[in-house]
Amino acid sequence: MSHEIQRLETSSRMSQVVIANGSVHLAGQVPDIADASITEQTINILNRIDTLLATASVDKTRLVSANIWLTDPKHFAEFNAVWDAWISDGHAPTRACVQSLLMKPGCDVEIAVTALARDGSIIRNSR
Repeated sequence: MSHEIQRLETSSRMSQVVIANGSVHLAGQVPDIADASITEQTINILNRIDTLLATASVDKTRLVSANIWLTDPKHFAEFNAVWDAWISDGHAPTRACVQSLLMKPGCDVEIAVTALARDGSIIRNSR
């Protein structure tokens, strides 16, 4: 196992992806679209997660855990309908879902995931 830490999609504040100790950690993802339905916000986030996982050469079948924040419990069933359609059969990660205020106005859902990296997953062409 490499002791190297790789950061992708990095700014002065944070990295969107960190690969370390055989795991791929994604920052909490919020939707690019505010004041949209939970369905639209969730689809937007899950598409971003798919894209970020691909930068680390993995996909959602490698998910180990997911943390989900919803602004209101009333969104739970609608969120789960989108999540259940997205998650690969037989590859559901551990999951926690809680109610929380979010920092970006108009956003009602945030998702952070961790995945198992592939052997030799260090990417040499990072941004």
